[in-house]
Amino acid sequence: MTQRFDRTALFTLARDLLTGAGLEKAKADIVAELLIQTDEIGVTTHGISMVPYYVPELKAGNMTTTGSHDVIADNKVTMLWDGNYLPGHWVMTQALETCMARAAEFGMAAMAIRRSHHIGCLSALTRIAAMRGYVCYIATSDPSGEWVAPFGGTEPLLTPNPWAVGYPATDHPVLIDTCASITTVSKVREHINTGVPFAHEWMLDNTGHATTDPTVFNTTPKGSILPVGGMDHGHKGFAMGLMVEMLTQALAAHGRVEAPTRWGANVFLQVLDPKAFGGLDAFKAQTDHLNAACRANTPIDAARPVRVPGDRAASARAASASKGVVVVDEVLTRVAACATDAGLTMPTPLS
Repeated sequence: MTQRFDRTALFTLARDLLTGAGLEKAKADIVAELLIQTDEIGVTTHGISMVPYYVPELKAGNMTTTGSHDVIADNKVTMLWDGNYLPGHWVMTQALETCMARAAEFGMAAMAIRRSHHIGCLSALTRIAAMRGYVCYIATSDPSGEWVAPFGGTEPLLTPNPWAVGYPATDHPVLIDTCASITTVSKVREHINTGVPFAHEWMLDNTGHATTDPTVFNTTPKGSILPVGGMDHGHKGFAMGLMVEMLTQALAAHGRVEAPTRWGANVFLQVLDPKAFGGLDAFKAQTDHLNAACRANTPIDAARPVRVPGDRAASARAASASKGVVVVDEVLTRVAACATDAGLTMPTPLS
């Protein structure tokens, strides 16, 4: 079940919950705005849903409330930052602005970031650059996390290791957002909270058997999420996960070797300017042509035509603008409890 809410009311609630937990307002504004933008594109696991997870991090001092990142290295086209466990949405907005400016000057820019806090939905971030005419690649991992076993193993070791690419097209950006595991930690939590098993065997129990049961996360020893490809072709997802951890941890010179214990994010960000290659108009001509060819491809099911990544996000944004922002019941329950604890009133759903 879902309900729709006014986006300003949701933004205000998210911001007030974050500031009430100690986050300075300027940073809370950015985090709350990106969380609501995430809900607007239909990624309900990473929108206001994250606030009940961020609030205890703020209160415990695990998410830094004030200050700025440190620049460890700046070679103009390549950079290394330390995020000091500041809110990931805030760190990423600073990083994106820096990389877009450098890409406009040099044609491309790349940055490794260590010790940020959780950065949220990657599509919401790559979309910022794509809307301004850039190609943007983001990968992230958490060197403190162990959720995905290497292919052939039973012990969780890697994080889901998401990566995303956003790039311009005439109608709306193409937003490719995926990860090296079949599903995400947030989606597993959602299924645990609702008591609903997965439709497919996406989990691995601690004896090495594939299962639909999300609660294998709660066993001792802990189960894990299967890599992309599952029991059959999981070597592909495992390889992808290694690539992400290389980009986000080896390039950042900080990761599993240091064995951090705080929930955080290491990031690799790359921005390219099509104007430095064949030109933005020529770039869009190619992306528009391929997008149209994909959408025109004869579908397996006529009721489910081929979609290009980003189509669903654009449709969800349009519906959010006209009908209000969707909040699913599982999220609403947790956010309402968080609001009650903070002495705040939940907004009234739209009729």
